[in-house]
Amino acid sequence: MSQEQNFSNVNFLTVQEVAELMRVSKMTVYRMVHAGELPAVRFGRSYRVPANAVESFLKSAVVDGTGSHMAPGSAQTG
Repeated sequence: MSQEQNFSNVNFLTVQEVAELMRVSKMTVYRMVHAGELPAVRFGRSYRVPANAVESFLKSAVVDGTGSHMAPGSAQTG
């Protein structure tokens, strides 16, 4: 790794905390992590999600006029 990152100021959330914050199931959070939609760090068998990543995800989530949701980073076709 050529870049060093300072994680001393990072606030990590558990999957349960993320699920409660987003009002979704824990499985939905796990799917988002495994799909690369939400970054996470693995500690043993547990995942921790940076709070700022959840905030960024929610800010960038877009709902268009038809009611369909576009995940952050997904390409819009049409």
